[in-house]
Amino acid sequence: MQKTPLLQATGISKKFPGVQALKNVDFEVYRGEVIGLVGENGAGKSTLMKVLAGVYTFDSGSISFQGSDFRPRGPGEAQEKGISTIYQELALIPYLTVAENIYLNREPRLRFSPGLIDYRKMNAMAHDLLMELEAPVPVTTPLNRLPIAAQQMVEIAKAISRSSRLIIMDEPTSSLASSDIEHLFKLIKGLKAHDISVVFIGHRMEEVLGLADRIVVMRDGERVGALPIEEANEDAIIRLMVGRKVELYPKLPAEIGTPVLEVRDLSDGKRIEDINLTVRRGEIVGMAGLIGAGRTEVARMIFGIDRKKSGQILINGVEQKINTPMDAVAASMGLVPEDRKLQGLVLGMTVQENTTLALLRRISGFLGWISANREREISADYRRQLSIQTPSLQQRVRNLSGGNQQKVVIAKWLSMKPAVLILDEPTRGIDIGAKAEVHAIMSRLAADGVGILMISSELPEIFGMSDRVLVMCNGKITCEFSREELQRADAQEAVIACATRYSALEPNNAQLA
Repeated sequence: MQKTPLLQATGISKKFPGVQALKNVDFEVYRGEVIGLVGENGAGKSTLMKVLAGVYTFDSGSISFQGSDFRPRGPGEAQEKGISTIYQELALIPYLTVAENIYLNREPRLRFSPGLIDYRKMNAMAHDLLMELEAPVPVTTPLNRLPIAAQQMVEIAKAISRSSRLIIMDEPTSSLASSDIEHLFKLIKGLKAHDISVVFIGHRMEEVLGLADRIVVMRDGERVGALPIEEANEDAIIRLMVGRKVELYPKLPAEIGTPVLEVRDLSDGKRIEDINLTVRRGEIVGMAGLIGAGRTEVARMIFGIDRKKSGQILINGVEQKINTPMDAVAASMGLVPEDRKLQGLVLGMTVQENTTLALLRRISGFLGWISANREREISADYRRQLSIQTPSLQQRVRNLSGGNQQKVVIAKWLSMKPAVLILDEPTRGIDIGAKAEVHAIMSRLAADGVGILMISSELPEIFGMSDRVLVMCNGKITCEFSREELQRADAQEAVIACATRYSALEPNNAQLA
């Protein structure tokens, strides 16, 4: 590895109104190096990367790239100079083909008619590039017909086609299956062999530790440490990230009582068949399985979002006619959905307004006027209980970090005092400190007698937080494990075997994390 960095940022500071996002940050990347960049939401990781990508200009400091002063006036200039960024939400055009996306605005032209695109040459170039990357994606296929993993490979190919020397990847594995993650990691190691550097931003410690050559940790807008991979371990990284020791999976003892949710012979007439499950008061029931096994579909049917063909749903022993989410709320159920931004929050509304969305009738007076005092009291109470980090209750929820957005979704349902809470991927896309806080909230709710059904693709979360685990495969529940059975040495293999019982794994099949 060279002594001279490919990129050297020194004393970088960036301020937004009311927020010092970066404070005198030093950051270096060497040729052919993979940097794991970690930190809690709001630590400054994304701001630093957007400075390097030309999205933001920095207030003070200096950056050199490939030995020259670097101050791009926009993302296009950063790309021209050799820095490309692959964001969590891919910046591709769904109705264009793979080749058209890779060479967008750089299409080869016909020699004798330069106004026309040479599609044959462009397709051949895209094919050769993807073959070199060992990513056999059909180049003439529209992007929206491809799985997310293949789309991500197209983003990487697009970056390579620009002769990028540094590729920044922001949470690239958040929507990928295990097999796709392995392919991505193999691809990143191949980039290293071609002297291309990668900055990998991630929340999953096992991925960062398995991929990076060096780990840089940020907290509160500052660089607080850097560890060579030989000296890095999960505890050391977490301690640097949050400034304290974090207890993962803080499962409190809870008295498990009578059934609060019973589902009998639930089917949708398509993929979901004969689902029978019980959640007891004070119990956390984990639901594991492949992504696509039907877990979210079951949750949506229970909550009245999707129509069921047959089956019964009982709350506290009484059958409920749940055909809409309003019926579910009236039956004392809450649902924290898989996609908090799309389904769990109204991003343009404030923290206060989102917190009280589920109980507007209770805080409204004659003629439907909402009591501002009650709304403020309730939202302030849950802000305190859940430690929601926000400048004020009037802050628009889109401006909060992912972990704090998730707490607002949970607060919305807690405000209505549910008997049953369904959590679909409760810690997806949030940092390790926020994960521990969400797990602590779940544990306290169970101790208070709430029955929780938790869907998760992360086996450590399933094992750490569940009193019982149900495993689904192809629309059916295939196995059930007690907490004692989860302590066995072969428990992980047993859960995975149940999750794959009826399915032949395909390259684009999502697997347990």
